[in-house]
Amino acid sequence: MRTSRRFFLSGASALAATMVAGGASAQDVIADILKSSGRGNWNDQFDARASEGGKVASTLPIVSLQTVAYTEQAIAQYQNIVAQGGWERVPDTKKLLLGVIDPDVVPLRRRLMVSGDLAQSAGLSEAFDSYVDAAVKRFQARHGLPSDGTLGQYSYAAMNVSAQVRLGQLQTNLQRLNERAGTLGNRYVLVDIPGAQIEAVENDRVVLRHTAVVGKIDRQTPIVDSKINEIIVNPYWNAPVSIVRKDIIPLMRKDPNYLKDSKIRLFAPDGSEVDPLTVDWSTDDAEKYRFRQDPGAGNAMASVKINFPSPDGVYMHDTPQQSLFGKMMRFDSSGCVRVQNVRDLVTWILRDTPGWSRQHFEASIKSGENIPVQVTNPVPVFFLYISAWSTGPGVVQFRDDIYGLDGANELQITSAL
Repeated sequence: MRTSRRFFLSGASALAATMVAGGASAQDVIADILKSSGRGNWNDQFDARASEGGKVASTLPIVSLQTVAYTEQAIAQYQNIVAQGGWERVPDTKKLLLGVIDPDVVPLRRRLMVSGDLAQSAGLSEAFDSYVDAAVKRFQARHGLPSDGTLGQYSYAAMNVSAQVRLGQLQTNLQRLNERAGTLGNRYVLVDIPGAQIEAVENDRVVLRHTAVVGKIDRQTPIVDSKINEIIVNPYWNAPVSIVRKDIIPLMRKDPNYLKDSKIRLFAPDGSEVDPLTVDWSTDDAEKYRFRQDPGAGNAMASVKINFPSPDGVYMHDTPQQSLFGKMMRFDSSGCVRVQNVRDLVTWILRDTPGWSRQHFEASIKSGENIPVQVTNPVPVFFLYISAWSTGPGVVQFRDDIYGLDGANELQITSAL
């Protein structure tokens, strides 16, 4: 039985294609793309086929039994793509965007067709038209990139990872998904480290999704399996030794007023407060002191801290540096996790804690008072490393392998650019 090439190339039909393409020649599929009409076929088929594969955004959790099944389908799809020769490299020397007419748009179209982001009926013209724009945005969304339709260095880098490497990434992550799917419970918080993303999940549905900032390559966010048992409103910030050693001591050597200006107080092991000007900052003796920043607008954790038992001492928190959430690559912390729109997440966590409505929570923040709150029903929290998965037929998600755990250098896009 021969599968329809157009049927195969629509992302929605990926699994079906892998099941029936046994008699199809790899050269036939590539030839069909090469011979595709230069003008394109601008009819209702494009929108219908583009939407068949499902929207990239989904309420399906990253870790679920459904995700496992879809990821297995994606692996079958990518095995078929690899067997047919994969996709060609897209020239990456030009900034391509809507309205541009350039020969490099032709290989771009081929690449997007093979991965199911662009219908074959769109043709192989040199015009970067609205159909290519929509396909590029879909590709960017699937790879955790800003969906602006403009091809820059990160989009090119993600696009030019070979199909074989992407297949291996899916296979590696399927093992991770299989280990945890169905074990996280009915209500939990998931931090996906490579995706720098947080999901609040209830009854196998994502009810809240938050952008996150996670650990730098040299200060990695660890794997965590715990329960959120405490919320601290207007928290004090106690600097960990790693930050004291790597950041604060060097800053004090440059600016003796840094601690005072940052409202960070210094305490000796016996609990007595120490004047920073009496410390010899040319040595590492300061590591023996405790550095505590008072609550307030400039506090490193801003309005709230989310606590849970962790051998690594990590936690989740607000941040005064809201601009970090707008960065393309959000690997900028010292291991803890910063949460955008954290008050929404905290309200959800405190739902069953008497007296802690959203209104009371907001009023407590405004008071400026340091208030620890015990969570009545502690919420499971998991920090996991998932860099590839699928949330529906033809919707295959990939993220930067920021910590190099997937085994292929090409997947460490952040450190390579």
